[in-house]
Amino acid sequence: MSAIFVKPYNAQSRSFDGPAHAHGARNLRRCRLILLILVAALAPALLPAAHASEVEKTIFGHVERVIISEQGFSLKARLDTGAQTSSLDAHNIVRFRRGDARFVRFDVMDPDTGDFVTLERPLVRNVRIRQHTAPPMRRPVVTMWLCLGHKVREVEVNLTPRSEFLYPFLIGRSAMRGSIIVDPELTFTARPECDPAEFPE
Repeated sequence: MSAIFVKPYNAQSRSFDGPAHAHGARNLRRCRLILLILVAALAPALLPAAHASEVEKTIFGHVERVIISEQGFSLKARLDTGAQTSSLDAHNIVRFRRGDARFVRFDVMDPDTGDFVTLERPLVRNVRIRQHTAPPMRRPVVTMWLCLGHKVREVEVNLTPRSEFLYPFLIGRSAMRGSIIVDPELTFTARPECDPAEFPE
């Protein structure tokens, strides 16, 4: 039987792992590097709009000091993600008409003086609020300007006596949507940074 002779592998030859293949591998690595750089540069522009809006959200504690209305009432407020609408401690609530327009007159206590101040606002609508131990309650809803930290926005607020609650103002999800994140471990993270005199009328 004749012997089989195998030629030794020559590393310098133009074989599958020779110089030509090494040159091609370097080109492939260079292309991959260029591709990664392009993806990194274009990534911000390719992000969805929803993600971009999340970047602009601000973290606040579950209790903050806020300023409401052009009167500049400074109140302690609870930020409640479990509530849909905001609620303000109001007394002597009276619905009335002025011509064809519907209004609400109500009293709010100024925490700095302890005196009640009478406000009037156009009635936006009435809402029925479910209660755990009592029948549903019909509350008037008005709009008021709210300053929380550096954020100023007009929010819908339902009016009801809140004397039995610790905080006179409750901020619900509708007032925080798209702008605020609540950290339940924090309180009083920012002072209101606004001038109530500059609130739009």
